[in-house]
Amino acid sequence: MTLQKLSTIAVEKPWGVVDLPQPFSLLSSERIGEIWFDPPADCPLLAKYLFTSERLSIQVHPDDGEARARGAPVGKEECWYILAAESGARLGIGTVRALDAAELRAAALSGGIEELIEWHPVKPGMFFHIPPGTVHAIGGGIALVEIQQKSDVTYRLYDYGRPRELHLDDGTAVACAKPMPATLRSVTSADQSKLLLVGAHFSVAYIAGHDLTPLAGAKGPLLIIPLQGRLEADGISAVAGECYWGARAGAIAPHRDARFLVAGQGWASSI
Repeated sequence: MTLQKLSTIAVEKPWGVVDLPQPFSLLSSERIGEIWFDPPADCPLLAKYLFTSERLSIQVHPDDGEARARGAPVGKEECWYILAAESGARLGIGTVRALDAAELRAAALSGGIEELIEWHPVKPGMFFHIPPGTVHAIGGGIALVEIQQKSDVTYRLYDYGRPRELHLDDGTAVACAKPMPATLRSVTSADQSKLLLVGAHFSVAYIAGHDLTPLAGAKGPLLIIPLQGRLEADGISAVAGECYWGARAGAIAPHRDARFLVAGQGWASSI
């Protein structure tokens, strides 16, 4: 497989930011919420940056079976790596107590879901895994990298009164509304490589400098998201703000100052 540099797509969002941080500051003067890296047909993953000035809707994603039952090809498992967070910034993941479908619907309709979702303070270097069925929301004042299955299936449960469609029937049917397990959260050190996730659909590693130990079990083509510094993959140079698909673990050569995320399927090792 030939290594491919993926093109970027700037996506306007009402909750986005006008002043994008480097290295994206010259892309647009509009309110940009997402920078997508357009995946080729053979890539099962989607990577993107999110920049939030306001909180996003409270939502949930189905698993593959639930998605197919509703006409979508696959569900959505995703994860978030926090790049920056303003003071008081939070993520909503899980609910403060277990809720059945009827309770979740009633809370969404009344607005009580704002108090029932479990809000987690965040800081740079934190990593969160969002399995299908997890009730979740991203707060304002956060910059993060999201890696997910290549799917746009999202069921919106609550949107703070914004005039957008809700999906309460599907959303409450697929939600597993309960407190967030501690295993879904971890913290990385900026200077230490770490295997972050071995998930049902993909695995993710954080790599610092020359320590490629977490990639020992990586099989098949890999997605590379540089965060800092420079690296070479299959002889091609990569820097922050770029994303590459088709890398081979054995052909990644980072500089000492490189910090980057790697994602792929078929990882042999476990956390």
